[in-house]
Amino acid sequence: MVSSSHEALHRIFQKDPALLTRTLQRVLHIPFPEPREFAVLNADLTEIEPVERRVDTLMRVETDDGTYLLVVEAQGKKDEDKRGSWAYYLSYLYAKYRCEPVLIVLTQSSSTARWASEPIRLGLPGWHSLTVKPLVLGPDNVPLIADEREAARDVSLAAFSAMTHGRGPDAAAILESLTAAMETIDSESAAVLAQLIESCLDEPRAKQIWKDLMMPVNYFFRNPVAMKLRAQERAEMTLHILEWRGITVPEAVRERVLACEDLDQLDVWGQRAVHVTDPADLFDDDEGA
Repeated sequence: MVSSSHEALHRIFQKDPALLTRTLQRVLHIPFPEPREFAVLNADLTEIEPVERRVDTLMRVETDDGTYLLVVEAQGKKDEDKRGSWAYYLSYLYAKYRCEPVLIVLTQSSSTARWASEPIRLGLPGWHSLTVKPLVLGPDNVPLIADEREAARDVSLAAFSAMTHGRGPDAAAILESLTAAMETIDSESAAVLAQLIESCLDEPRAKQIWKDLMMPVNYFFRNPVAMKLRAQERAEMTLHILEWRGITVPEAVRERVLACEDLDQLDVWGQRAVHVTDPADLFDDDEGA
């Protein structure tokens, strides 16, 4: 099941696409060329007939050295099925867009990071028809930013650090320095980051620390941008539940769910999605349904 931490972990790069290339350069020391332009693309890789396949985040980046597709996958645990999916994603995207796809895996787990880093080799021993080598960002290589001044130099990277290290013993120091650093950016961006971090932190102690730190500034509840982001996440979660259960979602149902910004209503639909057999039954007993 796709969790809120899974969604937040890759959504921060939709909020600040350039963070992705900065992180590759700084953390993995990949000589990625400086971007000139970013575009977030449709992450749906479903073919006309078959199984539905979606990447978490897909972006096209234009550089002086060429055009790249950045395929971003948040991974909570080991999943051998994903190794086949990743090879499919890259092959399909290269065939469709005719530019180089780059697979980037994000995780909060060191053991998952080690697993994801293992090359995927398809073909004969010593003669591989296809080799997939994911770039992995996780607790062992993402910097632990617990200094307020360092956090202020790149607030988005500090937020990603908090998401990645939120399960560790240094969570309190990281979150406190980030809270101070967020005062240096505009309130709208701070509100979005605050909600992404709250969604991503799955360790109860770290989540409570963050809520306590955010209470005085109240970014989330006063800012409509963050409210809209919460609604979007809940709507997508409702649709994901139906899809996980193998239920085809008609376009009319998808549009109605995605258009809703009422958090209470989305909670009701999310609960119904667990047991309905017809997507239209999500709306049973709703006023005006």
